[in-house]
Amino acid sequence: MNVPVAEPVDSRDRTAWEWRVGLRYIRARTSNRFVSFISSISMLGVALGVAVLIVVLSVMNGFEAELRTRILSMTAHASLIGYESGMDDWQDARDRVETDPRIRGAAPFVEGEGLLLRESRSSGVMIRGILPEDESRVSGLAGNMIEGSLDELRPGEYGIVLGSVLARELDLEVGERTVLAISQGVVTPAGLVPRMRRFTVIGLFEAGMYEFDRGFAFMHVADAAKLFGLGESVSGLKISVTDLFDAPEIVRDAAQALGGPYYVTDWTRQHANFFRSIQLTKRMMFTILLLVVAVAAFNIVSTLVMVVKGKQGDIAILRTMGASPASIMRVFIVQGSLIGILGTLGGLALGVLIATNIEALVHGLERIANTQFLAPDVYFMSDLPAEVQPADLLKICGTAVILSVVSTIYPAWRAARTQPADALRHE
Repeated sequence: MNVPVAEPVDSRDRTAWEWRVGLRYIRARTSNRFVSFISSISMLGVALGVAVLIVVLSVMNGFEAELRTRILSMTAHASLIGYESGMDDWQDARDRVETDPRIRGAAPFVEGEGLLLRESRSSGVMIRGILPEDESRVSGLAGNMIEGSLDELRPGEYGIVLGSVLARELDLEVGERTVLAISQGVVTPAGLVPRMRRFTVIGLFEAGMYEFDRGFAFMHVADAAKLFGLGESVSGLKISVTDLFDAPEIVRDAAQALGGPYYVTDWTRQHANFFRSIQLTKRMMFTILLLVVAVAAFNIVSTLVMVVKGKQGDIAILRTMGASPASIMRVFIVQGSLIGILGTLGGLALGVLIATNIEALVHGLERIANTQFLAPDVYFMSDLPAEVQPADLLKICGTAVILSVVSTIYPAWRAARTQPADALRHE
């Protein structure tokens, strides 16, 4: 019988000896092919579980980042909104707000709801009046234009910019005209009639997010103020900040500096449900998929139990040569932990490889299946982005290794309890 020789003389030599024996048991060709098969399955299971967790969390991270980018390309980081009558002296307020070094720019806006009419077709829409020369400082609308330009929005000409999806539904093209009706009515002898105005489509935008491309329309702030009866006032100011995660604090400071009664909001409040649901889904997916890793890790228990049973003679000889029960226990903890660590490293490599190429893989499957997996009107986007975050990799791999180490404790404890006399009696 080929038995590793143990010479435990001090703590450092003892630890090195335990690692050498554990590594040798991993590398050794066992006569029991079933044990080798179970060991390989355990390692593969850990790898697949880790890879799936990495891919899923990376896709959720990418979805969150892409959603945030697309939302902030069409809306400002924060807004100051006047009560009821709107904001009167908005030019002075804008200049005062921009003195804050944390604020990159501010722009006036008018907001309201309306109904676009085109022959027999109609569609509800969110109307937003903007000042074209200031808009580029607070949003990326100009960069999302696919036809026309925001500079063509001029006061008194009643031009309008539509989302690409909305324009297709209404069968509108640049240069054509449409009627916009709002709920603020006009009293006539025939009763209350909705206020209506004819607009010319001067441009189309495409943000890549169905909610915006289907439901938003932009016009000059002066035309919108006249349409909604605000006169020279506006609804409020949109603000762009240097650090978007500080937007709630910055907009509150801006409102206090102006001193007037303002309603303040920011991107974390306006779209809180989106990001809260993503975070909740990430936690649920991590918990559920972690069970896959746990099942694979606990397969190490059965592997080591069979290894311990097959190594009874080796354990007995090591004990008679001076190895302590704790040393025997550590030998098998090393062996089982290495199975988990190797599986974790394999899953890490596989998961990162898939996550970094997920868009190409999905588009390839879509071409093969001749279908679209992500409908933009359901999932807000048609691509599947992924963002690999080091913190997630550390959390996933750390949890997998811990589960693997915990799985080794029971069989290693059984090995440590082996009595040399009883084991050698059957050799």
